[in-house]
Amino acid sequence: MNWDDLRIVAAVRDAGSYAGASRRLRIDETTVGRRLQRVERALGAKLFEAVDGMRRPTAQCDMVLSHVQTIAGHVAEIEKIGGSGAGVAGRFRIASTNMVAEEFLAPRAAALLAAHPGLGLQLLTSSENVKFSRWQADFAVRLRKPDKGDFTISKLGEFRLYLFEPAAEIGAEGVICAYPDELGPIPETLVLKARGFSERARLVTDNLRVIRTLIATHQAAGILPDYISAELLADRRLRATLLPRRRDVWLLVQNHLKRDVAARVVIDWLRGCFAELAKA
Repeated sequence: MNWDDLRIVAAVRDAGSYAGASRRLRIDETTVGRRLQRVERALGAKLFEAVDGMRRPTAQCDMVLSHVQTIAGHVAEIEKIGGSGAGVAGRFRIASTNMVAEEFLAPRAAALLAAHPGLGLQLLTSSENVKFSRWQADFAVRLRKPDKGDFTISKLGEFRLYLFEPAAEIGAEGVICAYPDELGPIPETLVLKARGFSERARLVTDNLRVIRTLIATHQAAGILPDYISAELLADRRLRATLLPRRRDVWLLVQNHLKRDVAARVVIDWLRGCFAELAKA
């Protein structure tokens, strides 16, 4: 068994394809297939099946990966040895939405890294949830509470939400901004439906900046969180209604990191990023 080969098994499982694993590990797709075949020959078992154009792990593959996850934890601990002359050390991946990374994490990251030279962060941003497996992220900041999962979850705070409308009536032809259905029953969508706005929505996007830009034209209505709404709240040509419902923010932590000293520093920092929300 070769650790690099075993990492490829995990990457194919997470990506669902040789091409995806190739991009993630930055190696040639042919190499991915060749090394995977080497593992299968050594084990005498097939690890993946092609289903609907995706590589699905077999039962034997799941058994292999349960051990690989344990090995990965040990490798991560080894990599921290000698990471810095003093203080905590480690590299951690944090998954979040683009706006959370830009508005909360990035402005505070420099102070954390300056205080702990042995730490490194990788911010994984997406408008959708980054898959929270051991292979893709160590921490995640989510705006919806997951139903289940093999990780520790705690609440970081709440965003206040405002419904913005032009102060002057725009009539039935006015633009209503809404969020995609695939985001699920988020508070913003529930409020729009309750007010009868969803049926009139003619612009749908998951990009908060797009909605903010449209609202600023005074010809559109939409719902935004308070942390990007300061200019809109000061605009007298807009009518802002504070909504009773709020948007929760959750922290997900891989279980194997709960007792890690360096990880605790990052967890405390993440909580500090959202401390003002908790007070509000």
